[in-house]
Amino acid sequence: MNIASIIVDVPAKQTDKPFDYLIPEQYKEIIVPGVRVNVPFGPRNIQGFVTGLKTESNFKKLKSIAEPLDLNPVLNPELLELGDWLTEHSLCYKISAFQAMLPAALKAKYEKKLILAPKAAFNDLPEEVRHLFAGGKEAKWEEAVEQGLIDTLKKVAARGLVEVVYQVKDRVRRKKLRHISPIVDQSVMKSQLDQLAANAKGQRVLIEYFLQHPEPVELRALLSSLSISQASVKGLVKKGILREQDLEVYRDPYEAREFQRKEALQLTSAQKDAIEPVLSSINEDRHEVFLLYGVTGSGKTEIYLQSIQKVLSKGQEAIVLVPEISLTPQMVKRFKERFGDLVAVMHSGLSAGEKYDEWRKIQRREVKVVVGARSAIFAPFENLGIIIIDEEHETSYKQEENPRYHARDVAIQRGLTHRCPVVLGSATPSLESFARAQKGVYTLLSLPERMNQQPLPKVELVDMREELRQGNRSMFSSLLFEKLQDRLEKGEQTVLFLNKRGHSSFVMCRDCGYVINCPNCDITLTYHRHKEQMKCHYCGFEDIVPAVCPECASEHIRYFGTGTQKVEEELNKLLPEARVIRMDVDTTGRKGSHEKLLNAFQEGAADILLGTQMIAKGLDFPNITLVGVLSADTMLHLPDFRSSEKTFQLLTQVSGRAGRHELPGEVVIQTYTPEHYSIELAGSQDFDRFYQQEMVARKVHKYPPFYYLSLITVSHEELMKAVSITEKITRFIASRLSQEAVILGPVASPIPRINNRYRYQCLIKYKKEPELKSALKAILDHYQQESASSTLQISMDLNPYILM
Repeated sequence: MNIASIIVDVPAKQTDKPFDYLIPEQYKEIIVPGVRVNVPFGPRNIQGFVTGLKTESNFKKLKSIAEPLDLNPVLNPELLELGDWLTEHSLCYKISAFQAMLPAALKAKYEKKLILAPKAAFNDLPEEVRHLFAGGKEAKWEEAVEQGLIDTLKKVAARGLVEVVYQVKDRVRRKKLRHISPIVDQSVMKSQLDQLAANAKGQRVLIEYFLQHPEPVELRALLSSLSISQASVKGLVKKGILREQDLEVYRDPYEAREFQRKEALQLTSAQKDAIEPVLSSINEDRHEVFLLYGVTGSGKTEIYLQSIQKVLSKGQEAIVLVPEISLTPQMVKRFKERFGDLVAVMHSGLSAGEKYDEWRKIQRREVKVVVGARSAIFAPFENLGIIIIDEEHETSYKQEENPRYHARDVAIQRGLTHRCPVVLGSATPSLESFARAQKGVYTLLSLPERMNQQPLPKVELVDMREELRQGNRSMFSSLLFEKLQDRLEKGEQTVLFLNKRGHSSFVMCRDCGYVINCPNCDITLTYHRHKEQMKCHYCGFEDIVPAVCPECASEHIRYFGTGTQKVEEELNKLLPEARVIRMDVDTTGRKGSHEKLLNAFQEGAADILLGTQMIAKGLDFPNITLVGVLSADTMLHLPDFRSSEKTFQLLTQVSGRAGRHELPGEVVIQTYTPEHYSIELAGSQDFDRFYQQEMVARKVHKYPPFYYLSLITVSHEELMKAVSITEKITRFIASRLSQEAVILGPVASPIPRINNRYRYQCLIKYKKEPELKSALKAILDHYQQESASSTLQISMDLNPYILM
């Protein structure tokens, strides 16, 4: 008996183990671990992943697999193992782990087809399957199944003649373009050429072209390059010399762009010292984690590029992760210029179709390097030589829904499997990573100076309380305003950064102090200027701004807080001659707009680039000599133990945009708390002192990196139910852990109600608790039935980055 173990697509405790199914005789060759299948489960058919094969089962009556959904596995053996590791480490279901590794196109409703491979001809196919393709390049999967031809097709696919494609309904269609190619051989074309009438000039040009270039060519390109009409093509198609066919082309998000090939740069002696250990671990196939700690502008990217070059020369592959917002075209450009078409790019700005095509390029071994955001860590490479995580301190590397993994942990796990180095790069490493490097768990590599020996920019702190005392009510301090005017006169560029995190515009009555809250959540509504609306960023509730206060009927109701639009208006008033480019959620919503705005700024179409988080990192423009930070401290007051670390990192990163080339740079940081150590030390760019001081605070309060954290959040529509379940859970955990662990709770979450559900939480701080994971799993199992049948939700995060 041939039996497959299958994880089915039902995220629940009862289905988190493999189910046994019989493999029908005709699918014997195809069903291998990593293939997705369609299986009967209860009354319906659902998708499942094959995780193993065996010859006997403990169950008597087994159902049979309905059909395979792939001819080739979508998950290789290493990714299947990684799925087990992820399930264990983030307490998710196996099915969620497997799905996190695949592009969205493979999760939707699908319709399957067989297509001829791009290089295959109809005549190459064995007789018995030709009739399937009689209508053209594709055949219906159902027909092949009905006629029992899947096994034959598997062998044809192994020869590279046929592929299975998913025509995903509403999600992804393969992009096809009309191509023209000759059907007859050269001698027939030559004799046809002699028989052509004198006035058939277009047909003559065409035949001469195809005698030189027999491969298929896209119709539009053919017509424009030969300057002929479509009638000439049609004429030769009618005569049976040429044929028209729709061939699949990849959706390439960068197809309209020319990338000039660039050679490697000469390394400075500091860069040579830093790259040496990385190269030696590549040479020796040795897994090691490096923390590349280099000030902004010290040339970390060049080290990445040359390490990858080394890996490629060994015939291996590389993954490079960059934070979502700094997936600026600039970063992509540097990789494409160095490695050309060997690079695939994956990030949220791509359509589902583009993502699927990039993923398939990796799966088909057509590329060697992936540059992408968090999920690119699961790229289906089989011979990894290096994994690089740039700006490793970024919180966007942590996924906030199931599976709640951190890309750094996954990278280290894959590095162990492939025996390859993992490089974490940052100018402001996270405290956890830096502490590990200090202890020797990671190997520390330092780049203490900028590439071209340029000094770090001069930073000045401005106390905005003083400005107010002196009667300056503007959002620009007198110092920043003077410097702005000076840059305009010199024709140099400025970046103005508005720190918005945790600080949105809200609507308040000036007479009675009433603030407008969301009716479903305990949080203020955020004011959105461009539609004169108030919005809740948690449940999506929207309303218009009232003309009078709902409490006291006063007309003095208006919004507070500074948005980028407000800053832009003030700039236009004070410096009407300045050309401003604004980058925020409203201006970069459309596809490609991010890139257009940055290109315009680079080409000197504006004097001032004004923006939020998205301009803080990765930008490298020669003409920026001034950076102004308008509100340094909005993040400091959030209920988050990492708030000073995030503030320090952000200010250091933003300052690093100034004076990266010939012209020296200056930075002005406006703040209401200049005495806070994170702001003071960001002013002197002193990471080491910041690290010492922050570590003291973390030790006293028992936070990472001295302790691990786990957060359990319970939510329910009834307040008392949420409280009582959280109490039970807290008591149960306390009974299973040692005296060393600190358990805080149950307490209401910082946002106690979202979408009319009350939220309570329990935070656990611990060092070594071997019992913790089994205790948490026991809780999930215990409440499984109730969660499925009622509105109870329990979420567990073993390494929380958001404590809200």
